[in-house]
Amino acid sequence: MENSINTENKYQYLDLRQLANHIKSQARALGFQRVGIADTNLADAEIHLLNWLRNGYQGEMEYMRRHGVKRSRPADLQAGTVRVISAAVNYWPEMNHEQCRSVLDDPEKAYVSRYALGRDYHKLLRKRLQTLANNISQQIGEFGYRVFTDSAPVLEKALAEKAGMGWIGKHTNLITEHTGSWFFIGEIYTDLPLPADTPAGNHCGTCQACIDACPTGAIIAPYTLDARLCISYLTIELRGSIPPELRPLIGNRIYGCDDCQIVCPWNRFARQTSEHDFLPRHHLDDVRLLELFSWTEQQFLENTEGSAIRRLGYECWLRNIAVALGNAPASGAIVTALQDKLRHPSKLVREHVQWALQQHQ
Repeated sequence: MENSINTENKYQYLDLRQLANHIKSQARALGFQRVGIADTNLADAEIHLLNWLRNGYQGEMEYMRRHGVKRSRPADLQAGTVRVISAAVNYWPEMNHEQCRSVLDDPEKAYVSRYALGRDYHKLLRKRLQTLANNISQQIGEFGYRVFTDSAPVLEKALAEKAGMGWIGKHTNLITEHTGSWFFIGEIYTDLPLPADTPAGNHCGTCQACIDACPTGAIIAPYTLDARLCISYLTIELRGSIPPELRPLIGNRIYGCDDCQIVCPWNRFARQTSEHDFLPRHHLDDVRLLELFSWTEQQFLENTEGSAIRRLGYECWLRNIAVALGNAPASGAIVTALQDKLRHPSKLVREHVQWALQQHQ
């Protein structure tokens, strides 16, 4: 998936502008909706990152500080890097946002973040980026590069912004004028001194719909997210007990949260993905909490095979659903299902089940 990046200037014979156009054309032919080229100066993003870490907003995500400034200095992560090719694939799986809202508005159904409804994107995106790198090799011969798909300390949104693909919105997600924010990003770090694209301007204006919509107030200021309050963090990254005061605010969101994206005006331009792998599996886009809560561990493993949900693990899966059932209207079926899990071997599961039962007393 990588070649050793060559620090010598051996590309003087190339028409780099023509090569950049060829790369973008090839990327689009491979199914990337957006592609751009960035330089490696991330000084402003580094300041923002260090301040974010200093405030402890990363919570228990210690990997965010583990690699120091390698995340914001591409050449420190991969020696010889002078440019980053950034590319995006649309994953929006539905026809319109009303489908999201209808699930969120039904407390007996489970809301799963739209990016996780289909297959895990890492393999697809990585394979496609590798194919793009192979195409470049066929065009110019051996060159230095390394492919990334959320697999190393990379400031992918900051790089995509520099590459002119869009701007980082107040909710800290990347937004494009033409497709909104429902897409995955991957990168090729390279020693090719390609012409860098012009960064896109910010078009959020005075809008703060995302800030107002956040169920837990995790967007504590424009462009600043306190992950410790974010439902995506609480239901995916956090592996221990969810703070009791935040549990009622989670509602029926059992894996991630999309509220800030659902209300973003720019997502009115979103179009359903053409990637079959990203379409919903096992009816996870419209399924009842009790059905998912009844899955055995074996069923969970079978039904999440090839999915991003698999890494959550069965224990946290039950933890999250228990919280959602505690937030649902009381019913005999819900109380019975929760009581059946009171003897679960996991202390974490039992704690959240007991909390949920207390909500129905």
